[in-house]
Amino acid sequence: FKSLLQKREKQLCDSKSNLPCHNQSLKKVLRGSIGHCSSDSNASFLRAARAGNLDKVVEYLKGGIDINTCNQNGLNALHLAAKEGHVGLVQELLGRGSSVDSATKKGNTALHIASLAGQAEVVKVLVKEGANINAQSQNGFTPLYMAAQENHIDVVKYLLENGANQSTATEDGFTPLAVALQQGHNQAVAILLENDTKGKVRLPALHIAARKDDTKSAALLLQNDHNADVQSKMMVNRTTESGFTPLHIAAHYGNVNVATLLLNRGAAVDFTARNGITPLHVASKRGNTNMVKLLLDRGGQIDAKTRDGLTPLHCAARSGHDQVVELLLERGAPLLARTKNGLSPLHMAAQGDHVECVKHLLQHKAPVDDVTLDYLTALHVAAHCGHYRVTKLLLDKRANPNARALNGFTPLHIACKKNRIKVMELLVKYGASIQAITESGLTPIHVAAFMGHLNIVLLLLQNGASPDVTNIVSMAWVRITTGRKSERKREYGCV
Repeated sequence: FKSLLQKREKQLCDSKSNLPCHNQSLKKVLRGSIGHCSSDSNASFLRAARAGNLDKVVEYLKGGIDINTCNQNGLNALHLAAKEGHVGLVQELLGRGSSVDSATKKGNTALHIASLAGQAEVVKVLVKEGANINAQSQNGFTPLYMAAQENHIDVVKYLLENGANQSTATEDGFTPLAVALQQGHNQAVAILLENDTKGKVRLPALHIAARKDDTKSAALLLQNDHNADVQSKMMVNRTTESGFTPLHIAAHYGNVNVATLLLNRGAAVDFTARNGITPLHVASKRGNTNMVKLLLDRGGQIDAKTRDGLTPLHCAARSGHDQVVELLLERGAPLLARTKNGLSPLHMAAQGDHVECVKHLLQHKAPVDDVTLDYLTALHVAAHCGHYRVTKLLLDKRANPNARALNGFTPLHIACKKNRIKVMELLVKYGASIQAITESGLTPIHVAAFMGHLNIVLLLLQNGASPDVTNIVSMAWVRITTGRKSERKREYGCV
């Protein structure tokens, strides 16, 4: 990192030799370059622009001088007037056709130069005239970067208010925040951090760097801990109000580079937030395979459980990230881990209709008829949700179509209750019993009748259901006339 900073300092020096950063260096640049112009009149024109002599500049232009005349470094009249803060002259030149985004040989526009020089009023004029607020020089510098580098607070504020992108980095990866940190400009740092969290949950500086994968800022924050967050000390394992560390944030956004840096600097790989969530849970839920691999390689606990009993495998299966599921299984994730409700990863994959995840779990010998605390199988869950593909896959893998939940409901009862016609037909095709009886003595056709699903009732009759007609008619009448929701929920609620 020291070599990077040395390179950065050299680059800043190089850039300042080609930009009017300071009066002395500017004088040297202008003195040498204007003397090499093609004519004395051109040189005089540029000197008049630098001096802000509006009448003289206009006189030269009326005399035929090209408004785009520049010195050997590519600085034209607009650039020179912008640097010196000659607002009236800048307006005059723009009004006479000077290109607002004309660039020097190093790719710097008038807005770059005014921002670097801290000429706030000129910056406002240029932006209002349509200057590209996010223009990048050859080295990737933006006007905001230059203003932050020199701690020009008013310019930084104005550029941010008008859409400057503070995530844009230079060719060597430095953002405006990183350079402000490097230069020790605490006010600029504070403004950049405040703007970045506007309208959002307020995050500490290192968390912001983690979110943006800004390794340069993160490294500087960790290197200069006493100077990190302007308001208070920054530690690698500092948490938000919800208990999330910078590593949690990096895991959420899949920012492997900054996550690696954080881990190298002592971030706790298994730090748990208030609800028991570790960075590995976060990465698994988000489906970033490289991040999951990094955390596992650094010792992340593969069987860590949240407050609700979720493992990383549960998180990946529920979100349908089959590659992460496969990786976790290969690393030995517990197939039979249960949530507090008794749900396995297979139940969660079935709930989300994640066919590939279900396949991976079954290939790794997950029991196809694994049950919850209420004796619900993955087939019950798929039937409840109406997931035809997962239902068929489970049945093809010999899932029991007549498995009974604690209240006696089979997958067919549930499909009839939820009006899942295609799933109902599939279950019947695979041998589900049409006459299966719950603990309350109800068959699938009773359930369908009570719920008012006439189409299901007719299909069951066509498939040989042998109903108690009187019972069905009375149940349908109760359904129509009373709609006792609480009773239905108690009697038929099973998932």
